[in-house]
Amino acid sequence: MIMDSTIRGFKKGMNTLWRLTKIVVPVYFFVTFLRMTPILDMISVWFEPAMKLLGLPGETSLVLVLGNCINLYAGIGAITSLNLNIKQITILAVMLSFSHSLFLETAVAKKTGVNLFVVIGIRLALAIVSGLILNILL
Repeated sequence: MIMDSTIRGFKKGMNTLWRLTKIVVPVYFFVTFLRMTPILDMISVWFEPAMKLLGLPGETSLVLVLGNCINLYAGIGAITSLNLNIKQITILAVMLSFSHSLFLETAVAKKTGVNLFVVIGIRLALAIVSGLILNILL
C-alpha cells in the first residue's frame, strides 16, 4: 500500500515537473537570447517610464506580458533569466498573483456569467495598485 502510493506520487510528481519544464526552460532561453540582442534593450527603454513607477526596470515588462498572456510559469521563467533584486522579484510576484493567465482565467470567468471587462479591470487594477504600494513600502 505504501509502496503503491509512493510510486503513484513519484509518477505524478515527475509528470508535473515535465509539464512545468516544458514552459519554464524555453521561456528562460528565449529571454536570455533577447538579453543578448538589442531587442530587450528596446523593449526596456520603451516601458521604462511606466515600470519605474513600480520600482522595476523596463525589461521586467516582458515578465508581466508573459505572465499575463501565457501563464504564471512563463513569468517565472522570465524572472529567473533576469538579474533582479529581492524587492523587484517580490513586486513582480505579487502583481502576477493578481493578474496571471488573463486569457484563460477570463474565459473561465465568462462561463460564470461575470462581466469580462469588470474581471479584467479589477485584476489589472489590483496588480498595478499592489505594485505601486509595494514600491513605496519596500
